[in-house]
Amino acid sequence: MSFVNLPNEQLRIVSLIPSATEIVAALGYADCLVGRSHECDFPASVKALPICTEPKFDPVGSAQQIHERVSELLASALSVYRVKLEVLEALRPTHIITQAQCEVCAVSLSDVEQAVKSLMSGTAAEGEKSSIQVVSLQPERLSDVWDDMMRVAKAIDNSTVSKAAAQQVVENLRSRLQPIAGDPPSEAKTKVVCIEWTEPLMAAGNWVPELVSWAGGETCFGKVGEHSNWLRWEDLSAADPEVIVVMPCGYDLAQTRKATEAMSVGGASPGETRAEWKKLAAVKAGQVYLVDGNQYFNRPGPRLVESGDILAEIIRGQPVNSERAAIGWERF
Repeated sequence: MSFVNLPNEQLRIVSLIPSATEIVAALGYADCLVGRSHECDFPASVKALPICTEPKFDPVGSAQQIHERVSELLASALSVYRVKLEVLEALRPTHIITQAQCEVCAVSLSDVEQAVKSLMSGTAAEGEKSSIQVVSLQPERLSDVWDDMMRVAKAIDNSTVSKAAAQQVVENLRSRLQPIAGDPPSEAKTKVVCIEWTEPLMAAGNWVPELVSWAGGETCFGKVGEHSNWLRWEDLSAADPEVIVVMPCGYDLAQTRKATEAMSVGGASPGETRAEWKKLAAVKAGQVYLVDGNQYFNRPGPRLVESGDILAEIIRGQPVNSERAAIGWERF
């Protein structure tokens, strides 16, 4: 049985990563979602859906503690998350959307494929004929995000009408990240460092440098289309950025503030500030900002355009989208 071109009432989509959930909703198939990951929370309606994954580590703790727990699992060749096979079996999905980019961000593709294999074995034993279409996303830059949206749309409904509608959604998003009038020349762009993890330090890569450039800045670390890399304090000090944006993966604003406070203190005595931190130009000028990375920058989906807006509001000091409320960020 093929699930391409199925009527909407027959579509049963499970999304195992927040960005995919947002993509499905943006394409107009939110009502077809029947299951989600433990981290999917936007749009708000998906919170009522059954949860199909769970972490194998305690997600509560400092940035350093979480890093150590995840590293220990990976070093033991273990998955960081578990697929709830019993929930998937009950949901009978026609489509499962997952990712193959980062084992730390969500369940791995291999785990999903193993789960689907188990489900298919079960239905075969019962004499049922069915199949599950797995769509795996692996975006590294903005163009990949737009391509992924079209791939998801095609997997759900390959009709000409559906593809045309999806293309319009993508073009509307892409148009919001067109060059801004009065964009400064490269040599005049603000030097920016985006920190994706605080202990140990990590500089944001992939699509973030593109967003920084669009917003009027120039990243000191992180390259377009390349994974985020660990960052040494001495390198951060040498770069001496004019603006620092802290966006730990999976953290909301409150968690980001707590992590930034710990990062700024480091091993200093209680009440004191880390020597390297207080010498940075951005710190001395009060140009350190916290963003909700969990809702925006860490999710390669439709709201990356709002992530760009946030960076523009920070770097340029003024909104580029008059219709957007200045939410999702604050000054440290």
